Formats: sequence, structure tokens, C-alpha cells
Amino acid sequence: MAKKSGYGQFCPVAKAAEIVAERWTLLVLRELILGSRRFNELRRGVPLMSPTLLSQRLRELEDSGVVERKSGTDERSVEYHLTQAGQELGPIIMSLGQWGRRWVRSRLKAQDYDPALLMWDIRRRIDSGRLPASSRTVVEFNLEGSARQLRRWWLVCEKGEIDLCLKDPGYPVQLQVLGDVRTLADVWLGYLSMDQAIASRKLLFEGPRQLASDFRKSLKLSSLVTGAAKA
Repeated sequence: MAKKSGYGQFCPVAKAAEIVAERWTLLVLRELILGSRRFNELRRGVPLMSPTLLSQRLRELEDSGVVERKSGTDERSVEYHLTQAGQELGPIIMSLGQWGRRWVRSRLKAQDYDPALLMWDIRRRIDSGRLPASSRTVVEFNLEGSARQLRRWWLVCEKGEIDLCLKDPGYPVQLQVLGDVRTLADVWLGYLSMDQAIASRKLLFEGPRQLASDFRKSLKLSSLVTGAAKA
């Protein structure tokens, strides 16, 4: 790998920027801060990033002492963990996201509403303790305004585990969530309340009333709204 040129400045801001300001690097760090550990988990958080570039960025973060590789739970897999230096970036990156939430909403374009990222983010923020523990719960999302191949998603909640599927998992669906991707993203980021979205019928929950209520309560808002993160 060719050595990259830096800013040629001793300023700590310049030296830090040489590590974290490369294209995609902040988003990879965001995923690690929010709890992604395995390569495929990281890919789901940055679906438009090529696997080759993701591997390159992870190596660069390792070389910089921000990330370290460890054996996974099955000893054959690899996990990526933040070092102390990486963990200290957590509050900085979350603050950057909160700044962006407040000040750059007007810059959002239709193509920025990525359903893959939205659904992956929702999946990791569900409070599974509010859902039935004795049975499998399958929730289907149908998000208008998305590309046809990214419109339908399924969340499978079983024994406290949440799986996200882009293909029909083949289980009976207990609850459907209908709406457009922008409305759901606005609710997720706290720009619009869930009650407002439902009252305006921009977001519909079709299924048993109690399950719909429990599922809505299980949906935590984005970490950028609540300030929660897994460093």
C-alpha cells in the first residue's frame, strides 16, 4: 500500500485528521462505536462501501492504533475492537453526529435516505425485552420511496435475538409496518414523533393492537438522539 502524504503540520488537529478524515473512515468508526464487531456487521452499516475499501480502512485504523483484531467467540472468526485510543473517539464522533442532526438536515436529499442503513440501525436499537419471549415475532416493513429491491424488510425477533432479513424468511408475519422511508427516518432521528407520524397516517402498524403497541415501545430512537453508544 502506498504511503499517503499528510498535511505536513505538527498541529494535533492535522495529525488526527490524517487518521480519521479519510473518506468512509468516520462511518467505519461509527459502526464500531455502536457495537459492530465482525466484518459482515460492519458492511451492513456501510452498505455502499466496497469490501476491499473496508478492509483497507480497517488495516489503516489498526496501523494507527485505533482498532485491534481479536479472535471471535468461535475462535475461527475475527472481530474488530476499539483500542483505548479508539474508545476516546466515541464522544467526539457522537458529538459530530449530534451537530449534524441539528444543523445539516436541510442538506438531506432523497438518495440520502438509505433503507439498508436505517433498518440496520433500527435492528440494533430494538428493546427485545418488550416483545413476547415465548414465541417468534416477525415484523415486515414496506418502505415506499425505496428502490424496489430494498423496499421490503423483515425483523425476526426470537429468544431475545433480532435478525434482519432482506428476503422473506418464510415465517408467518405478525405485524406490518407501512410508510415511506423518509418518514421512518425522520421518526428515527427525532425530527417527527411516532404519534405524529401515526396520526397523519404516514406510518401504519397493521396487526394485533397489543403487539403493535409493544413493538412501537420497543423501538428506541437513534443513538444520536439518545446519546447512547457502545464504545
